[in-house]
Amino acid sequence: MARWETLMARDGHEFAAYLAPAQGTPRGAIVVLQEIFGVNEHIRGVVEQYAAAGFLSIAPALFDRIGRNIELGYEPRDVELARGYMLQIERAKSLLDISAAINVVKHAGKVATVGYCWGGQLSWVSAGQLPVNAAVGYYSSRLWEVMDRLPACPMLLHFGEQDAGIPLERVEAVRAAFPQGTYYLYPAGHGFNCNARAAYHAPSAALAWQRTQDFLKTHIG
Repeated sequence: MARWETLMARDGHEFAAYLAPAQGTPRGAIVVLQEIFGVNEHIRGVVEQYAAAGFLSIAPALFDRIGRNIELGYEPRDVELARGYMLQIERAKSLLDISAAINVVKHAGKVATVGYCWGGQLSWVSAGQLPVNAAVGYYSSRLWEVMDRLPACPMLLHFGEQDAGIPLERVEAVRAAFPQGTYYLYPAGHGFNCNARAAYHAPSAALAWQRTQDFLKTHIG
């Protein structure tokens, strides 16, 4: 059964993480990295989705650095609050929390990070600085700010062609900086994987899910 656990980062910070055991023998482990809306119902559902696919899965509550139990929706006020919370989090501190989550699940085999929006950027950075075997980013935000921290493992990146916050020229700049990555574009906007958002695009979400599963099967089991 999926459940909340309490973890401790290397600097002594205690934080919550949503953990879901793999269905059957684990194929490996997935660390799910949240959007700016916290480990909300959608992210918990993603954790459970990966667990059902055979991975020991966990989502660290990265906002616990500034406040407990922060879960937001997708209305304009939620977006405003979420951005404010995100700006208060030091990337180095988030990496400590992600590292702690990796340590909890690595006994299941090879580990991948899968991140969404802000979490997609953190997945990219984690792929270059933490011991992961693969990484995935969905509409990873502002990767052009972290191009000096290239992934050191295979990475899959999903982008929406209609994403106003990530113009296609930015995607091409990322591709130029990291040509060994795997890139897919979808006829959708930002957040197309989240069925709680107006931008949800079911065909794109389904195709991205299949491609992600194929990628993970190749790189972690």
